[in-house]
Amino acid sequence: MIRDLTDSEARAALPLKWGAVPQGTVPAWVAEMDFAPPPAVTAALTAAVGRGMLGYSCHPGTAQAADLNAAFRGFAERHWGWDVPADSSTPVGDVVTGLRLALDELCPPGPVVVPLPCYPPFRDVVALAGREAAYVGLDPDHDHDDRAAAALDLAAVEQHLEAGARTVLLCHPHNPLGRVAHRAELEALRDLVHAHGARVLVDEVHAPLVLPGQERFVPYLSVDPEAVLVTSHSKTFGTPGLKTAQIVLTDPEETQRLRALPIAANHGHSGLGMVAGAAAWRDSDLWLHALRSRLRVQAEDLRDLLAEHLPQARVRPLEATYLAWLDLRAYGVADPAAVALEHGVRLAPGHDYQPGLEGHVRLNLATSEQRLVQIVTRLAAALT
Repeated sequence: MIRDLTDSEARAALPLKWGAVPQGTVPAWVAEMDFAPPPAVTAALTAAVGRGMLGYSCHPGTAQAADLNAAFRGFAERHWGWDVPADSSTPVGDVVTGLRLALDELCPPGPVVVPLPCYPPFRDVVALAGREAAYVGLDPDHDHDDRAAAALDLAAVEQHLEAGARTVLLCHPHNPLGRVAHRAELEALRDLVHAHGARVLVDEVHAPLVLPGQERFVPYLSVDPEAVLVTSHSKTFGTPGLKTAQIVLTDPEETQRLRALPIAANHGHSGLGMVAGAAAWRDSDLWLHALRSRLRVQAEDLRDLLAEHLPQARVRPLEATYLAWLDLRAYGVADPAAVALEHGVRLAPGHDYQPGLEGHVRLNLATSEQRLVQIVTRLAAALT
């Protein structure tokens, strides 16, 4: 069910990922998949465009937004056993827009705890909201095969909370580490945050991408109903250009307050994005099952390729996402992404995720088997 796009198809379908590199360079940087979207999503969008549905999107709380909410609730129940409260979802333009809106309207004043490495827009959105970022770093020399070694440092989080931080920005599953926090970790974070009158703002955009063989994903709101969730179908189902995400809240009064904001505060969500989201959440389970199986194979192939061509590379076992975090410091190159680009592959540099961090890259493995081989062999040529 997973169809690889050809180079020409990918260049037409993914203008940012493929358009930012010259012909002959393999892009493995931004988080987009080189796969055709789910058939149910394509069919729903084709039908909507055929009906001429190109007007402004509906307001939050109206019929189309309610359908998106109902589809997400069904998905959460089927996949995670989570009973999402009815009418708890408000559409926003995308996840980053939702995080900014939540910081402005829903989170207590004060600094924001940001674990590192982090998705780069996390730092930007905290600054744009006029907040101070309180960073919690991960030792890059942690044991990559020990999942506990990459857990959130709750002692460091507590120090920031005691100093006045009142929001913890959580990425779950984690980008770029590809790690999934277990229930006990989430409960410990909840208890710590509640003890200091703070709140968790959680990005779960990669939640459907927990790979086969891992424990069942635990939605953070299922253990901490006081948190704010921002999520979207975009990363899993290949629809980021359709600009629709969701803020999910368990407090009906907060939901109504969010929906009552002026249009200028919450705009940019797309009617076609809501159509795609409903089809993704409701009608694409078989495609998603095939995708996760394919990504698990890709992750295994990546480890084999690294063992053959870059044996000194360190990589975490991928638990979720299609984004591998590679420690290449053993090769003595401060910016491996820069030298890789000279050899025909574009990767995301590690210092984008943790300023000052050398020798790391994030590699997108959601591509064809042939391209994955090219990515690793070209990276090896650049470093060795």
